[in-house]
Amino acid sequence: MDRPGEIEPLLTVSTLGAPGESLETILSWLAAQGARGVELRLGRGEIAAPAMTRGERSELRSRIEGAGLTVTGVASYIRVADPVADDLVVGALEAALILAHDLGAPAVRVFPGAPAHPCGYHRIPVTVQARQEANALAAGRLSAVAPLARDLGTYPALETHDSHPRGTDIAAILDMVEGPAGAVWDLMHPWRVGESLDETWQALHPWLTGAAGSVQVKDARLPASRTPALIGTGTLPVDAFAGLLRDTGYTGPVCLEWEKAWHPDAPPLDEALRSTARWFRRHWPARTVADDAAGPHLPGHP
Repeated sequence: MDRPGEIEPLLTVSTLGAPGESLETILSWLAAQGARGVELRLGRGEIAAPAMTRGERSELRSRIEGAGLTVTGVASYIRVADPVADDLVVGALEAALILAHDLGAPAVRVFPGAPAHPCGYHRIPVTVQARQEANALAAGRLSAVAPLARDLGTYPALETHDSHPRGTDIAAILDMVEGPAGAVWDLMHPWRVGESLDETWQALHPWLTGAAGSVQVKDARLPASRTPALIGTGTLPVDAFAGLLRDTGYTGPVCLEWEKAWHPDAPPLDEALRSTARWFRRHWPARTVADDAAGPHLPGHP
């Protein structure tokens, strides 16, 4: 049970899990299961699109907030260690930060994305460029947008993914960043390459507990299948993950990243969300009265 005065994390869901669904449908699913936030996938033809006008952004934000929800992040596909021209990456990141700020989001998710040699899914990639050089490239770009991020109060957040799947890989980049940044801990990727939950938390917690930090919950029947499985029915350590977050007092966003866009045979998002809500309430049984009165909460972000 919750300790007196304890505040729970913010349950949120990525629109990645509902390709082609309307915003109204997604918001109704979230409300039905007690989710308090939504992460918007950024892309052409998505609910959040790069070419949105300021008026369209304002309308989208109003519709989400009118449903009693908050935008917890914008999920971009910017790769900060991609060896292309700096101005392409920095420009794209600046534009994404401005869009996210207009939507009321505290963070823009970015990937490392350094080119790597082919390897098995359970192995740590070897980058084509020396890892230290790739790290410096990524850190330099994150540092370049720091003045804008400070002005906006919206920050880049680097996810455990692709060329840098472990928390220690991401921390090596973020340690070099001159300015504010956050981390996104995708449960699957550090675990699949052998990094323990405790190791990931120890590496990333300085960037998870700020305004831009978040964690992603998911499940799958690894190693047999990467297809998303309802939370608690796969092989990922979802209960141990929740226990660690509770024990460390984590109160940031916990996002269901349901990858139906990549796995169309996965169950629909509303079904996945029901399993996630059951998992969430097993570990955070009830909100405090003070938390309910205050409404949606983003740590470090009014």
